[in-house]
Parts: sequence; structure tokens; C-alpha cells
Amino acid sequence: MSEHQSENLPIVATDASDLAPRQIVAELDKYIVGQDQAKKAVAIALRNRWRRKKLPPEIREEVAPKNILMIGPTGVGKTEIARRLAALAGAPFVKVEATRYTEIGYHGRDVESMVRDLVKQAINIFETKAREEVRVKAAEAAEERLLEALLPTPSAWAESAAAGPRNEGGSGAGPSANSAAEMHEKTRAKLRKKLRDGTLNNRDVEIEVAASPEVAGIFAPSMGEEMGMELQDALSRVMPKRTRRRKMSVAEARRIMEAEEAEKLIDQEAVARQAVDAAENLGIIFIDEIDKVAGAHSLHGPDVSREGVQRDMLPIVEGASVNSRWGIIRTDHILFIAAGAFHMSKPSDLLPELQGRFPIRVELKDLTEEDFRRILTTPKNALTKQYTALLSTEEVELEFTEEGLTAMAHIAALANGRSQNIGARRLQTVMEKLLEDVSFSAADLKGQKVVIDRKMVEERLKPILDDEDLAKYIL
Repeated sequence: MSEHQSENLPIVATDASDLAPRQIVAELDKYIVGQDQAKKAVAIALRNRWRRKKLPPEIREEVAPKNILMIGPTGVGKTEIARRLAALAGAPFVKVEATRYTEIGYHGRDVESMVRDLVKQAINIFETKAREEVRVKAAEAAEERLLEALLPTPSAWAESAAAGPRNEGGSGAGPSANSAAEMHEKTRAKLRKKLRDGTLNNRDVEIEVAASPEVAGIFAPSMGEEMGMELQDALSRVMPKRTRRRKMSVAEARRIMEAEEAEKLIDQEAVARQAVDAAENLGIIFIDEIDKVAGAHSLHGPDVSREGVQRDMLPIVEGASVNSRWGIIRTDHILFIAAGAFHMSKPSDLLPELQGRFPIRVELKDLTEEDFRRILTTPKNALTKQYTALLSTEEVELEFTEEGLTAMAHIAALANGRSQNIGARRLQTVMEKLLEDVSFSAADLKGQKVVIDRKMVEERLKPILDDEDLAKYIL
């Protein structure tokens, strides 16, 4: 266990934004083994956002986030730390690869698209929250629509009610109409009860559903991918809504109707305002493989635009205003976390201006055999727990012995040492190869217990590891 885990610090805050740095690290320790320096850096960055919110407006605007540069080989937890931090904070988060961007006029996507992607993620978060808030009302409205589809109100009754015919005594509709209406209401009440009980779920019903406008593929490739997507989405919103009749099960119809009713109840403008504010002040953009664009121009090959990518990124990281269909998005207070292995280059190969925008640098260490051993059992989402849960669905019980876990960690470390070091991802290869036969025959092993001990690990994996040529392709 890490020093933070050994403190066994309880989480007492009710909101992630209220967590102290030690508590944030304790939460990250539940999923990520080691890398305490990186966890400490991101915990401070998250806490500084909470501190900034407490400042007076005139000072708050001047406090910029301290962006982080993570340096370390693949598979040691760089992406996972950033992703878990964003999930803990409930913040919009996007991961992009630096190699996906390049100079304008070359190939690749516009660098500003990372900011638009962040806002889209924020929109999804707030739309989900808004749907949850209107869920009850949407369900009630959908139920009424579904009942109308199952038992339509006869048009004669509707016309009678609208015209308000009166009999000689002036008492309104005639007795036959009243009794028919009462019978209709009783039948509707019975249907409502069956609908809520779920007994009608498999029954077919024909309903009107919204049809998506056919706008795909009408934009010229010369417009660019990002602009084409933006215009296509905008056009789909303003085009007249068309409907078509579809036959489906009651359960499916209820799901579709609830989604449509929720859409009507959601204030999209309010959602957009909240999402833009969250993206600007809480958003986290993780730029992976930044080492691949470090260095000066090359005379040939795909490296021709390395500096161009950096120059394009610089204003976004420094603080710029990006145009989007939700308005102007300011990037001054977005937290940028960049990461790279820096095997073939070093951080000082980045443009000096870009280096200065990542003042916090943390080095993530190679994972040791003991780290692999802990990764197999300690995290909440440990591989052993995942495979045990998967095979339990077929009533096969998996048991990992201490010696078996140690042997797996040893083989993973050896494989990383002999070939390309891919960090903790090697454990997935080792585990999959080890349990290949068990997974294949699980249906025939129902009710049995499979023990993963040292003998089984060595029998399955040692011959592959000893054959260097074979190990390159399998492990």
C-alpha cells in the first residue's frame, strides 16, 4: 500500500469539490497503484479550483490553473489518473492525442476542436442531469400518450365533448354518451394498471415517432470535418420535425416516448449556459502523446509539422476564445494535463512558450513486479475481480492463490523487460492467455471451482516466455 493508503483517511466531504488533497489522493488510490507524486500534483490542482471559487471576483479572474506535464512510459497510469480525477470532480473531461492535430492545410483536425469536444461532453453531463430532474413528469406524459395509442378516444366522443350538445333538460351530453365515456375511462384505468405492472410490455403497439432529417453527406469535403459536423448538427435542429408510424413493443414505445417527452421539458438554453460555464471553469483536457510533436522540423516523413502542432496548441493552452455554436468559449481556466513517454525526445524539446504553460512536471515511474502484484488485487477494478465476476455468470468459481498471483506478476515483469515495456497493460495479455481455456470451456465447467496457482501459471505461460520468438507475438 502507498503512504496515502496506509493512513486510511476517511472521506467525510459530501461533494468532491470539498475534498482536501489527502482525501483526493485516497480516492485515487482505490483505482491506481503507486505514482504518488502525480496523484499529489493533480489533487492540488483540483483543490486550487475550489480555492479559486472562494476568491473575490476581481482576484478570481486572475488566477489561472497550473497545467501539468506527466512524463512516463506507457501503461503506468497517466491517463487513468486524469480520467479518475475528472470523474471524482464531476468535471467535463476529454482525452485527445497530440498527433491528431497538425498545421492548417496539412492533414488532421483543427486544434480548437478539442475545446468544442469538451463543451459537447459538458452538454451531455448537464442534459443527463436535466433528464433525471424531469424523469417523473416525462414518464407521466409518456404513459398518457401510450394509453391513447393503446385505447384511442373515439372521435365521436371527442366531437361530442367539443361541441357540447345538450339534451332538452340542458344537462349536457346524452345518457348513452355519458355511459360510453365512463366505460372508456374504466377500461383506460385497467390498461393503466396493467401498463404499470408490466404485463403489457410484450404487446405490440403502433405509434408516431420522430424521424431524423436526412442531412448526412450533403456537405463538401473541402469544408473540413469539424465545420461539416457543426453545420450538419445545426441544420438537423432547425429543419421541420417529421414523424413516421412504427410498430413496436409497449416497452420499447414507452422508452422512446419518455425520451421525447423529456426532450420537450428540458430547457436547452439553460443546459447550454451551464455546460459552457462548467467547461470554462471546471473542464479538464488531457493531451496524450505530446512527446510525439516535440522537436524541430524534420526534412521528411510525418514529422514535418511537429512545431506547427505546438504553435497551434499554444494559444489554446495560453487562453483563447473559441467559436462554437454555443457561443464563445474561453480557455483561460481550463486545466490542461499533457502526457508523454519522452523516449525519443525530452520536455525541453517543446517550444519554450509551450513549456512555460506546463509549470508542474511530474515523472511517473516504471512499474515493478511488486506493483504488478498489487495491481492484480488492490484496486476496486482489479483484473482478478473482473474475471471472477465474469466467470461467475456461468457459475464457475475462480480462486487465485498468493503463489499464483506472484507468478503472474513475475511473468508480466519479465515480458516487459525482454520486449517493449507496456506497463500494466501486459497484465491483461497475461491474464487473457492464462484463462483462455477456462473462458472457452466455462459452459462445461458449470458448478466447478478453478484454482489459479503457481503450477497452472507456469504450465500455461512459462513455455511461451522461454521461447523468445513466440513470446514476442503472444505475450
